[in-house]
Amino acid sequence: MVSRIRKAMDNGPADTVGAGVPGAQKRDKIPKTIQSVERALDILEILAEADSEMALNELASGAHLNTSTCHHLLATLVKRGYAGQTSRTRNYFLGPQITELSDSRLKQFNLLDIAMPELRRLNEKTLESVHLAVLQGASLVTYAKLDSKLPIRVGSDEGTKADAAHATATGKAILAWLPEPEIARVIANGGLKQFTNKTISTISELMEDLRLVRRNGYALDNQEFQIGVVCIGTAIRDHSGAVIGSVSSSMPSMRAEGEHMKMVRRSLIDCAAEISARFGNPEKMQETS
Repeated sequence: MVSRIRKAMDNGPADTVGAGVPGAQKRDKIPKTIQSVERALDILEILAEADSEMALNELASGAHLNTSTCHHLLATLVKRGYAGQTSRTRNYFLGPQITELSDSRLKQFNLLDIAMPELRRLNEKTLESVHLAVLQGASLVTYAKLDSKLPIRVGSDEGTKADAAHATATGKAILAWLPEPEIARVIANGGLKQFTNKTISTISELMEDLRLVRRNGYALDNQEFQIGVVCIGTAIRDHSGAVIGSVSSSMPSMRAEGEHMKMVRRSLIDCAAEISARFGNPEKMQETS
């Protein structure tokens, strides 16, 4: 795990081809494309336009490819779920992963609309700041923020959270449920940036913290992103159980204790469960003692 992250972090940007060669600057203005990717996309578009399954030779002809090249591209698409193959005729069709991508795109647009009523209720009940966040690629993105209704409140620069998945409750609530290679990719991209002297600084510390998130059902940021601020976060799930985002509540550390803290935590978990239910997830996350 650690070696995989370090290797990814060490990979710098590739050198520019043609640098210093007369005319190279002009040619570089033309976007470069990958031929194999274009060919694979051609195959998918042909399958999408077809009225029924298609034979290998039909696809090869339609994509202007020789049969061998087309077969290898299709094998990759089938392996990744973007194409399927019948067992009887060995013909090809669009795979289920296409639907998954379409659903994911719709979720990006629907999540905010679906979540906002519950976020407002959480804000009214707890009186504390409320956030809705998602992981886009390797960046933590805040979709919505509702400020605290109390005189003493916390504020933060949401723009600095892109590389703070390891240091925020919203980020850790998502990271905890990702496969290890995905966690490695996110951390390799932004590193374990130190925001305060309480920020997690090692991979082993992060993995232990994420284990606690899975056990407890919520993530805790105890002044790890901002001194004097405590934040609780929990995951939002879809119908398949996959995490699609997180909701959190933050407050000054002086209020993060006793019955108020318990009320905020319980309300937050209920809020995430209600949003998840709107996406077809039937399970209510149970808070552990």
